[in-house]
Amino acid sequence: MKLIEKNITQTLDEIYLIETLNLDNKTILELGCGSAAMTKQLALNGSNRKIIACEVDEIQHDKNLALNIENIEFKLNGAQDIKLEDESVDIIFMFKSFHHIPYDLMKKALSEIKRVLKPNGLAYISEPLFKGEQNELISMFHDEQQVRIDAFEHIKEAVENEEFKLFREIFFQTEVVYENFEDFKTRQMKLSYNDNSITKEVEEKIKNKFNSFNEGKQTSFMKPFRVDILQKV
Repeated sequence: MKLIEKNITQTLDEIYLIETLNLDNKTILELGCGSAAMTKQLALNGSNRKIIACEVDEIQHDKNLALNIENIEFKLNGAQDIKLEDESVDIIFMFKSFHHIPYDLMKKALSEIKRVLKPNGLAYISEPLFKGEQNELISMFHDEQQVRIDAFEHIKEAVENEEFKLFREIFFQTEVVYENFEDFKTRQMKLSYNDNSITKEVEEKIKNKFNSFNEGKQTSFMKPFRVDILQKV
């Protein structure tokens, strides 16, 4: 296992990778579902899928409940305290969320993931890499380098301790397009965990750097990811 892949050649939309996992007729758990963008795709693709989607933010959870999609059950809990029976889930997804778990709860989260998975069940953990031009911009106001290292080390340790088998490790990149700096600001800077902490001075520096890529016009970045697919031992 490795934290970073320097030469990533595979470019894809992650949903195409996900759909190679034969999800029909499965009970699927998503941890840290956020605004349920991926949840909806999981639920509406294929057939006979039961989706359980968990989120820790109460405000976002209430918004998700209003979606009222028949085969999605939304729950308010974190990965370290999954409100499900033992061996009740076929596959678990975490999209850009494992590194948000507090450091002291990462081992507990992996233990919970293993507990609720059925024998030979899979945990799909997708994490953004700390590299690339978009990352340079975001790290100016929200530096996640250490938490992403911590997340990787916990996953790696769980494999080395034979709590899980590494089924597959995949590196890929996805294109992200912004119409201009205001679009970037709305989608990346106006988020609940950092909006109030960005000063005008910092915002101006970020704007200048963004505009340096394509003179402030429509700009695309390649966002790199690592996916660790773990199998319950």
